[in-house]
Amino acid sequence: MELTDLTSTYTLSNGIAIPAVGYGTFRTPANVARQAVKTAIEVGYRHIDTAAVYQNEEAVGQGIKDSGIDRDDVFLTSKLWNTERGYDKTIAAFEASLKRLQTTYLDLYLIHWPANTKQFGNQAAAINAETWRAFEDLYKQRKVKAIGLSNFMPHHVAELLKTARIRPQVDQIEVHPGWGHQEEIKKLQAMGLVVEAWAPLGGQGATVMQNEVINQIAATHAKTPAQVVLRWELQQEVLPLPKSVHEDRMKENADIFDFSLTPTEMKQIAALPKMGGQCADPDTVDF
Repeated sequence: MELTDLTSTYTLSNGIAIPAVGYGTFRTPANVARQAVKTAIEVGYRHIDTAAVYQNEEAVGQGIKDSGIDRDDVFLTSKLWNTERGYDKTIAAFEASLKRLQTTYLDLYLIHWPANTKQFGNQAAAINAETWRAFEDLYKQRKVKAIGLSNFMPHHVAELLKTARIRPQVDQIEVHPGWGHQEEIKKLQAMGLVVEAWAPLGGQGATVMQNEVINQIAATHAKTPAQVVLRWELQQEVLPLPKSVHEDRMKENADIFDFSLTPTEMKQIAALPKMGGQCADPDTVDF
């Protein structure tokens, strides 16, 4: 599979094309997100990722409108927040997201976090199954082109598949050097899921960009540390969702298609120790 630019795509298990690099809006406040999304689209991004809990859906939708691009030319993702799990609440939350985003459909809708046994005991699997039933109905009604998960580890997916009538097509998890989830990625991909990486550069407080190994590899290729990290993810067929509100950084994060990391360099990055980031375990979160 040759990826050449921001219009390059992966193909989901249902045949839908998804741009292989997305633009993330996590922690981008609404008063900034509108212009940032417009700029990202002008730079060339065609995959925009948001979520109800980000509280910027309305601004994201307006940014898409401001760009002047046809809605059908943008791959738009949002996510169901944890307080809205369950069939009826999921349907209502989805419709509210559509309204805020000023669109009649989503390209991808994700369950933001799995219900876990820490919070819900032996009811966790049933809650996830009932939420997924709503996702399946939205999909069958063609209100969303693809449905998937976020922060589900392989064991969560395996449990969901016991009752699912439609298999999830995407799983968005935290992936960056020092928190690589290499084995989990392989298992999820073997289940037929496209894996997306949130916080692909490490996120707030992480020291990924200052790492000596990554900087040495970057110098070798005449690239920046950010470009090396995003390339490392792309070469694992992981779909990164970098975020920046600065046009120069948006362009930098998109300039990752004209070089390749060697197998040795890939292993060097994969072996790096934890360097910060959220690094949350879906089985222990209590939100």
